[in-house]
Amino acid sequence: MDRKEIMKKVSRVVIKVGTNVLTEPDHRLDISIMEHLGEQLCWLMEKKKKVVLVTSGAIGAGMHILGWKRRPRQIEKLQAAASVGQSRLMRFYERIFREEGRNVGQMLLTRDICDSPIRMASARLTLETLLQYGIVPIINENDAIADEEISGKFSDNDSLSVLVVKLLNADMLLLLSNVDGFYCTDPRTDRSARLLCEVRTISSELKKTVCKAGPSEGGTGGMSTKLSAIEEVLEMGKPCVLANGKRPWVIREIFNGKKVGTLFSLDKEEKKNPSKKVSCRK
Repeated sequence: MDRKEIMKKVSRVVIKVGTNVLTEPDHRLDISIMEHLGEQLCWLMEKKKKVVLVTSGAIGAGMHILGWKRRPRQIEKLQAAASVGQSRLMRFYERIFREEGRNVGQMLLTRDICDSPIRMASARLTLETLLQYGIVPIINENDAIADEEISGKFSDNDSLSVLVVKLLNADMLLLLSNVDGFYCTDPRTDRSARLLCEVRTISSELKKTVCKAGPSEGGTGGMSTKLSAIEEVLEMGKPCVLANGKRPWVIREIFNGKKVGTLFSLDKEEKKNPSKKVSCRK
């Protein structure tokens, strides 16, 4: 797969950034990472790309403000942390993008939007209008009221990012996590694990590799949720990249065609039959 050719064809991209990228070990928002993220997104926009950001981090930010060391289990405490943290998260994003000469627009979505064609159409129209006026849409789940989503039992921001790809008919999904990509074996237990540069659909081998992985510390998603999200994007015939959001200029490197992270994409022949299973390549 020619990465440069794939990236040239991308005019709309949904970028999802995880909690472990945006926060420090004490749950404090990592302002330097957020500023660098904003700088990279603005670089993309200068390249005439339409960019939508799906962000995590509200609960973590709220935990830091409230002085909580560990993520609580009680739904009401998680909702309170999300309420407190979301305002700080957006305040930082607003300041960071304003300094780059860009405005931002917040959208908080819940899973039940999928049950209403009217709400889906309304959300789509709002996003299209924001992009039309050069505003950066920043999307998160409405964790302060969505008790099922906030628990991580039914939803996470990986699956939310897939919904946004569908809403906008975006050309690509970029998942930024605190890992360099997907490995053929679990790097936590296998020091010889090698990073996968390219993957052609999701093989049963890859699923077995991540089936035991639970949610990442501080977040609700893990490799399993990312793999499910990527599989949905591939079924739409669109490419997806998983990369380390803490790597300097990672977004620029990806869109310049460098072999950074793991690229999931179908060949032209495979796009005609997305259900066809193809093994991963190193």
